[in-house]
Parts: sequence; C-alpha cells; structure tokens
Amino acid sequence: MQEPKIRKIVSTVEEIRYEGFSDVKPPIHRVAVCAVIKNPFAGKYQEDLSELTEIGEWLGDYLTKEAVKLLGGNKVHSYGKGAIIGLHGELEHGAAILHPKLGKPMRDAIGGGKAIIPSAKKSGAAGTALDVPLHYKDAAFVRTHYDAMEVRIADAPKGDEIVVSLVFTDGGRPHPRIGGLQVSEVKGEDGLH
Repeated sequence: MQEPKIRKIVSTVEEIRYEGFSDVKPPIHRVAVCAVIKNPFAGKYQEDLSELTEIGEWLGDYLTKEAVKLLGGNKVHSYGKGAIIGLHGELEHGAAILHPKLGKPMRDAIGGGKAIIPSAKKSGAAGTALDVPLHYKDAAFVRTHYDAMEVRIADAPKGDEIVVSLVFTDGGRPHPRIGGLQVSEVKGEDGLH
C-alpha cells in the first residue's frame, strides 16, 4: 500500500435527533472522513494508474479506521465512497482510487460488508459538493438505508488534488416507512438480500 501526500483530513459527524416532526430515538449518526490528497498525475495523461490504486487501498484502511473511531464504537450500518477530482485531473483518477482496492480494507476495518459499496465521483474546483450515496452494508436492497451525505471542503480540491470521502452511518434514514426488505430479514449471502 502506498501512502498518499495528504494536505489535510476533514471529518464531519452528524447526530440526527429530530426529523420529520418527531424525535429520533436513538439518534442516528452519520460520519464523513475526507482526505485531500495530491494527484500525482494532475496535468498529464498516464496509462498506468496503479499508483492511485495503491493509494486507494491505503485510504480505505486509514479513513475507515478514523470513521469507526468517530462513530464511538457504534456498529456500522451503511457505507459509501466518493471522490472529487481537481480540474487538472480526470474522472479515471478518482475511479482508480475508489474501485480496484479501496473496498477490501474498508470492509476489513468495519468487520464485514457483503453489499457493493455505492460510489460517486465528479470533477470540480475548490468548494465543489458531492452527494456520497449510502446503502446497507450487507444487502443493497434494504430501502430503509438508501440515503446520501453531502461532502464539501471550502478550499479543496485545488487543481492538482483529489478529495476522497468515505461515509458511514450507524442506522438508516430517520422514521423509514416505505416498506421493502428490512435489516432483520437480511440473509447476507449475496450482498443483495
């Protein structure tokens, strides 16, 4: 695993206590941990993106462990990942970080996760917002956990940077009531049901 050049780590913790005209008991926590990293391929075309893939593996481990600490020992229910690529980079740089190797250390750090980790990526200037999609970690079809968390850093990404964001929750949406597969019904065999 290759450690990236990190300018800063930005973490956001939400504790949702009231939503939809009613108390949320127990409160639901959502955590985003974002690394602002130097893009080694900014401003040039690079065929071999394995350096970014290795960086993704390192970030999957490091950022997830930080998020688990911020959740205070609460069990992870949902997860998602995202990248905002500075304007001197390309979408494929974000894909190289997020997809080939980031997921395994992320799952290892939370003690499992059968479902695909939903993701989003976009190019943008400093202050660009990204809605990181979320769903239940062991079964993608649990509708109660379909959600997203916005991440935004005022001074990032600069043109030669990438913001890599991992998001976790310890519950689904507040007061879910649209039906479908429930967490208590999950078999956890195929990542879907």
